[in-house]
Amino acid sequence: MSLFVTETFSSLQGEGAHQGMPCFFIRLSGCNLRCSYCDSDYAWKEGESCTAMELIDMWQKSGIELVQVTGGEPLLQPESLGLMQHLLQKGATVLLETNGSLSLADVPKQVIKIVDRKTPGSHMEQGWMEENLRFLTQKDQVKFVITDRTDYCWARQWIAQKCLASFTQALFSPAWGSIEPVELASWVVEDRLPVRFQLQLHKILWGERRGV
Repeated sequence: MSLFVTETFSSLQGEGAHQGMPCFFIRLSGCNLRCSYCDSDYAWKEGESCTAMELIDMWQKSGIELVQVTGGEPLLQPESLGLMQHLLQKGATVLLETNGSLSLADVPKQVIKIVDRKTPGSHMEQGWMEENLRFLTQKDQVKFVITDRTDYCWARQWIAQKCLASFTQALFSPAWGSIEPVELASWVVEDRLPVRFQLQLHKILWGERRGV
């Protein structure tokens, strides 16, 4: 079983409920969306072949329990499901970051799913697969990258319509360079939204660099 991999690296988890924790990242290559604010477009095509066992060996040598499978869009490669299952069997805590356009039905239940809900500002909001809401629990997260007030109002309405807070967690992030974080934070506080406001910790620490 081999996968097309853009990069692997050890860093701090920059986003989500595990923010700030040491994490080993496996960035798989390829993506079916083209978001306006994409910060990993180098993963669309760039990469090399690695077997699942090679990736597991790299993770074990890192000495870090937490591992995130990301992209690109990792679920474009069916072998990613087997990789996640093997990681779980080896004792890893596994995070999956996925863009919400592909089915979560076969993702191992123990995997913590971080699912992007693309906003109008991404120009990719139509890529959402609605049935994926069925596979989310309170351990999982739905992430909204907010580019402006229109995105914010759209996401606020969507969360209310889906009663999202009743079965999973919501994350709001300002799109890097598009909106002032304090502006988004003030809207969240004003509306008392049941969401976790977050910044991209890795960019605050190291800037817009690869491998962090």
